[in-house]
Amino acid sequence: MRFSALILVWYFTALHADELSEAKKRWAESPHGPMLERILPPTFDAAQLPEPDSRGARLTLAYCVQCHNLPNPAMHDAKRWPGVVARMVPRMEGKGNLGKVMADMMVGVRSPSAEETRVIVAYLRKYAQQPIDPARYPDLFQPAGEPFRLACNQCHTLPDPQRYNATQWPAVVARMQENMEWMNRVVGSRPIPGEPQLRVQDILAFLEKHARK
Repeated sequence: MRFSALILVWYFTALHADELSEAKKRWAESPHGPMLERILPPTFDAAQLPEPDSRGARLTLAYCVQCHNLPNPAMHDAKRWPGVVARMVPRMEGKGNLGKVMADMMVGVRSPSAEETRVIVAYLRKYAQQPIDPARYPDLFQPAGEPFRLACNQCHTLPDPQRYNATQWPAVVARMQENMEWMNRVVGSRPIPGEPQLRVQDILAFLEKHARK
């Protein structure tokens, strides 16, 4: 990695730390803080943002971490992101289905302008999840594809296995495991008798079989 790239990574990591530190201070002072902090798992940071020096990345970082941990643009596909952002902006303005509670939760939170919102949406769509085309993977709905389909579809659009190569997928799946453990810890879920037990090696087998060469 070139020196300038290292400086850039350091800058955005520091910026994220400052933004998140300020948000966590606000969460700590709010009775609604625990709910805000646990909306998204803390497994994605500024250094991982695509094109981190772009305006879209900077705006995403500045506005999103006010209310929750930083989202990965690949959380959703391009079709879904506009609707997600359209729900978030009114909430930042203190509006929403929680009434006065929402207004109380958003004290001190800034909301993006219409133009900034367009930039954020365009950025998130550019680096969104590439959804899987079932026609390309006949085994997706066969036993070999079931662990991948059931596990990944719980939280986001099914990713195309060719998004990464076979050596990259284990790290991605490990990160997803952390996310799922975080969510399970938040909602306090427990295994349900008869629920399929999904093995990581089975998920990786499907992904690596169809991974980008």
